[in-house]
Amino acid sequence: MSYAPGTRHSVIPTTTLDDEERALVAEFVDERIRPVAAELDETERFPTDIFAEMGKIGLFGITVPADAGGLGGSALDYLFVMESLSYGYASIADQCGLVEMLATLLSSYGTVDQRRRYLTPLLSAEKRGAYALTEPGAGSDLGSITTRAIRTPDGWQIRGEKIYIHNAPVADFAVVLAVTDPAAGKRGGISVFLVDIDQPGVSRAYHEHKMGQRASLVGGLVFDDVVVGPDALLGERGKAFHIAQARLAGGRLHHAMRTIGLAKRAFDMHCERALSRDTFSGTLADNPVVKADIADSYIQLEQFRLLVLHAAWQMDTHGPVAAMAHVSACKVAMARVAHDIVERAIHLHGALGASNETPLARLWQAVPTLGLMDGPTEVHQDVIARRVLAGYSPAPGNWPTQFLPDLTAAARERYAAALEPAL
Repeated sequence: MSYAPGTRHSVIPTTTLDDEERALVAEFVDERIRPVAAELDETERFPTDIFAEMGKIGLFGITVPADAGGLGGSALDYLFVMESLSYGYASIADQCGLVEMLATLLSSYGTVDQRRRYLTPLLSAEKRGAYALTEPGAGSDLGSITTRAIRTPDGWQIRGEKIYIHNAPVADFAVVLAVTDPAAGKRGGISVFLVDIDQPGVSRAYHEHKMGQRASLVGGLVFDDVVVGPDALLGERGKAFHIAQARLAGGRLHHAMRTIGLAKRAFDMHCERALSRDTFSGTLADNPVVKADIADSYIQLEQFRLLVLHAAWQMDTHGPVAAMAHVSACKVAMARVAHDIVERAIHLHGALGASNETPLARLWQAVPTLGLMDGPTEVHQDVIARRVLAGYSPAPGNWPTQFLPDLTAAARERYAAALEPAL
């Protein structure tokens, strides 16, 4: 499972993608993504042409069932694709992850008509979607959202504002979370709606110019008494919390998958520079400090890949809810892994690493956001701790169960006969 020495292509094992399809992905990254990555990031251009090609060759909907128009692959197949795309440019992988998440929701909860109107054109890149959850006063806490959907004789009327929404500047439709029954709270009072962006009352509020992955366009959406029919409801009324929980595991895991590709790109540059740069007594690779940094980056990258692989296996085997702690562990670890590996690569490149003449500056700009996407690190640490502690119980008395005096006394009592001196 480890990286083959010198290769830049992912060696993640796949269950559905064959060797020819894996080679196609690698070729697409090398020929279509890497040459334009710097230009896309600098201009913040949405690469419609690249995404159209990805739709044609089947890079959207990797884990979506085949009967719903997807590949029907496993989380391992998805990991391979995401790592490969992110090695080329993380914004491309980010779009792939967004489509995967929206397509999973539509294939799992959508009606036949909703699949026809949204899922099919989404997978072919004929339509672009957005997931509208975050608001000015609501981020990680789903229960804090204030966007309202009020029942009318003909459907629903939606009013509210969403911010920091991926794809908002270019989306054709949005999956919108709105309060339908305030008294029921977040577990029963929030519903999910499919809203076309071009219909009356919907406006794009702004285009956010952000740090890192700048071709992943982010902006705001305003819903000013938007009228939608009863067929706009996705899934059951009041089930947004349960739908979001199922969705979040896969969405968070895709950020970890992208981190592997990003970190591997920096690591490859680190190793190449060490072997290429002459110093006073040989190359940088001859310096024991440089060797130690390379070893540390290699260990971090390999450990993180195995953590993500295990989380992907948990997703495939036990489902997203059971895999939640494993996914949160990936989410917590990924920002530190990316930070350390990219920083070491920049440091070895010196002034060149801090310039815009290599991808390293672009990779470095993406690092801080990794600890924020789909919930900050602290939220995921809380999730991990709660799930881990649920498997333990408090000590029955005043002392720990491993309190040696108590253990010794219990052992003496149990084996008293054997311990008595022979007469």
